[in-house]
Amino acid sequence: MIVYINGKFVPLEEAKVSPFDRGFLFADGVYEAMRTYNGKLFRVEYHLQRLKRSLNAIELSYNVTGELETVIYELINKNNITGEAFIYLQITRGVSIPRTHKFPKSQSPTVFITANGLNDQPEKRTNGVKVITDEDLRWLRCNIKSLVLLPAVLSKQKAVDAGVEEAILIRNGLITEGTHTNFFAVKNKVVYTAPESNFILSGITRKVVLQLCNELDIKVKEEFIKEDELNRFDEYFITSTIEEVTPVIQIDDLVINNGKPGEITGQLQGAFYKLTGKE
Repeated sequence: MIVYINGKFVPLEEAKVSPFDRGFLFADGVYEAMRTYNGKLFRVEYHLQRLKRSLNAIELSYNVTGELETVIYELINKNNITGEAFIYLQITRGVSIPRTHKFPKSQSPTVFITANGLNDQPEKRTNGVKVITDEDLRWLRCNIKSLVLLPAVLSKQKAVDAGVEEAILIRNGLITEGTHTNFFAVKNKVVYTAPESNFILSGITRKVVLQLCNELDIKVKEEFIKEDELNRFDEYFITSTIEEVTPVIQIDDLVINNGKPGEITGQLQGAFYKLTGKE
């Protein structure tokens, strides 16, 4: 496996990061995750725009340019990925010695990128998935795609231990999002999802789905779904770069739509597949 680190393409075993890297010591950094369809990066411009926002939010100076896109394609080629690729890109504030909380006076970011073949699981999107709910214990800047992921990791592990796909997070009685997905509900053919705020990450697939709703004349309400109203909706789905548009057929013990994916979810899936060339 070939990876990219600080301007060089190297075998994985030769990639080295200092133990004094602030990403390692403080989770002081941000990341992006993207994929290809038919060999082309999907909505790469959206991902790079979000990367810039995240970097600005943590006051990390790094010039995001189209060169990153060139690096990613070269990395895909160097790894001989012939199918679809999943890309992970991470930028930290770099090395600072001795360890101290304040920013170093001189910053030299650590840039790390990997490319792997993508293992698609279409049966989840066809049949739907089960999820659990969990308390949202994350920090208050969830709109930054930061490396501060431990609360999400713990909630995701609860889902794994429960034998389900995802944990849907609840803050003060309101549904925010999943550990790595955005969450949607449908009632009377109206789509509901949490509004953009510091409580959610504005997902790229979320953005695309809202655009598709507009094209399909599906009404959208960006407002929080209340935990105690989960039994009042007709259908649910989650979205992410990997999950795409995935129906949710059970939340905790609540079975949705007799355990079958809903009509509006199916329409949005079809439109998404058409957009990405997966029809």
